[in-house]
Amino acid sequence: MTPKRIFMTGASGCIGQYVAESLIQHTDHELYLLVRNPDKLGFDYHARPGITICQADLRQIDHFRDLLKTVDVAILAATAWGGVQEVFDINVVKTLRLLDLLDTQRCEQVIYFSTASILNQQNQLLKQAGQLGTDYIRSKYDCLQQLSKLAIAPKITTVFPTLVLGGDERKPYSHISSGIKDVVKWMDLIRWFKADGSFHFMHAQDIAQVVLYLVDHPPSQELTTKTGEGLSTNRLVLGNTRLTVNQAVEEVCTYLGKKIYVRVPLSIGLANLLIILFRIQMAAWDRFCLNYRHFSYQNPVNPDTFGLPTYCPTLSDVLKISGLP
Repeated sequence: MTPKRIFMTGASGCIGQYVAESLIQHTDHELYLLVRNPDKLGFDYHARPGITICQADLRQIDHFRDLLKTVDVAILAATAWGGVQEVFDINVVKTLRLLDLLDTQRCEQVIYFSTASILNQQNQLLKQAGQLGTDYIRSKYDCLQQLSKLAIAPKITTVFPTLVLGGDERKPYSHISSGIKDVVKWMDLIRWFKADGSFHFMHAQDIAQVVLYLVDHPPSQELTTKTGEGLSTNRLVLGNTRLTVNQAVEEVCTYLGKKIYVRVPLSIGLANLLIILFRIQMAAWDRFCLNYRHFSYQNPVNPDTFGLPTYCPTLSDVLKISGLP
């Protein structure tokens, strides 16, 4: 297979480091990695020829306009999490500017990272995300709405990660992985309750596997056949099989050797009553999530979708790689 020229943003983040390292180790593609601080990279970017570090902020993307005209694949994983001005400048304005700088004739594909938080259970835009979401979520909502207006739009594959796990001594931990051990400490209490809710998760190593596959196999009708009729081939939700909250508690307790005897249902009404009684301050988005409960999606995509081995398919695997006995 002919090596491709790939431009990637966000290579120093949790997902980005897994993707960049996999591209280095398993492909011969020519890589250009846009990072603000190369010292944060936990992988060896001198491991082989054809790897160039472009040290800059995404706000300086115009400095690379000549390079971007020669790119075959763009992987856009950079994101800003906080600060209204920075979030919308990076996640919307400069991301759209980068897409405008690509050559629509030369570029084969753009893999753009969004978030499943802006989708409803039918994989359509969740209007409350645009109205009530955090700055980060609203920026992703706004950017997605504008992608279809770009000349490069037909080449864009938007991926929507669900709950992301990952991180080790070399790579930054995701928000979820950094809190796993704290949650386990409360399992003696949690196991006595039942709650109505569901979710998906996916390890960053598995996300990297999917990205590598997409780089060499851009979405097509074949993918629609594999993932179910009606799934847009340029919008892919990344996640393992849906888990209910109760299933998750049961699996964790089984792994830890903790028995479950009686479980008391926790209703949303009770939760909202406690919030009022104890005058708990909640942001509008947090309150919406508490009532929405089921962050599950149709036809999630993972390595198994493409006949590839999955690194972390179950919660037991999550606990094992987290070093919990």
